[in-house]
Amino acid sequence: MDKRKLNNFLALSKKVPYWGFFIAGVLLLFISVFALRANNQRMIELKQAVFVADEQNGDVEKALTDLREYVYSHMNTNLTSGDNAIRPPIQLKYRYERLVIEEKASQNIGNESIYTDAQNFCEQQISTGFSGRNRLECIEEYVDSKGITTTEVNIPDDIYKFDFVSPSWSPDLAGFSLLAAIISFIIFGFFLISQTVIKTTLKRNNH
Repeated sequence: MDKRKLNNFLALSKKVPYWGFFIAGVLLLFISVFALRANNQRMIELKQAVFVADEQNGDVEKALTDLREYVYSHMNTNLTSGDNAIRPPIQLKYRYERLVIEEKASQNIGNESIYTDAQNFCEQQISTGFSGRNRLECIEEYVDSKGITTTEVNIPDDIYKFDFVSPSWSPDLAGFSLLAAIISFIIFGFFLISQTVIKTTLKRNNH
């Protein structure tokens, strides 16, 4: 590119308010941060709704579906255990408890009333603040005291343990504002670098 074209491009680039792209990028970045935080807060609310539905024996499947769909379609909502995690982030302890009781009751046909009595007794003895496994120990002790034999019950993990992975980018306010911020910074960088390169080139040509 000859000297005249360089001067023309330099003059044109100076007319562009490219610093505005930097300011816009910063503002958009702040919007993205707040939107990402809002995404995470909403995920926490939906996760809590799952735990409440589980504890109250409500519509757990609907609560899980709402949480799953939200996590799958929004950034910064990851609910995965990861490689180094001890357990998945969602464990339905009350569902696990109910499944174990149902399975043990089915192993002892005719003793369903004993298991119902045991569950009612242990709900009074152990508050909901304790884990389902602690209550199960209480139920087992109650049933054993009635002379009923029980066997080990294995409940598949995928029935009461869940984790969901959020996308790296999502078409929501957080995603679009982040994308717009990146584009703004790229445009700003392009004009800033272009002017620097052109000025250096013209200075060198003048010598």
